[in-house]
Amino acid sequence: MKMNYFVFGTNDMSKAIGFYDAFFEDTGVHKGQAMGRMTLWTNGDFMFAVAEPFNGEPATNGNGTMLGLNLGAKQEVERLHQKALTLGGQSEGEPAVRSGRFSAYFRDLDQNKICLFA
Repeated sequence: MKMNYFVFGTNDMSKAIGFYDAFFEDTGVHKGQAMGRMTLWTNGDFMFAVAEPFNGEPATNGNGTMLGLNLGAKQEVERLHQKALTLGGQSEGEPAVRSGRFSAYFRDLDQNKICLFA
């Protein structure tokens, strides 16, 4: 079994698109489709999207929900963590070794939590 995609809800699509366009810049992940309420980025096997909830209710971040992105290198963890903060994200854990892996945590503009690890 392999996870192929992940979707975060957003309450401000234009801000979310700006954040993730800049965040994924220079990573090999590119914006694919922008279909009204959903925008998708991909690199072939991996897909990530932000979406306005289909039911019309406000998007909320899940308490205990987190997306993990394996970046393969300590330097990429440090670079993208700093980039997320520069783009307005909030740190949830500075780059360090945790549970035997180098990782860092941040929240995006909608308060969704992301773990970067190598």
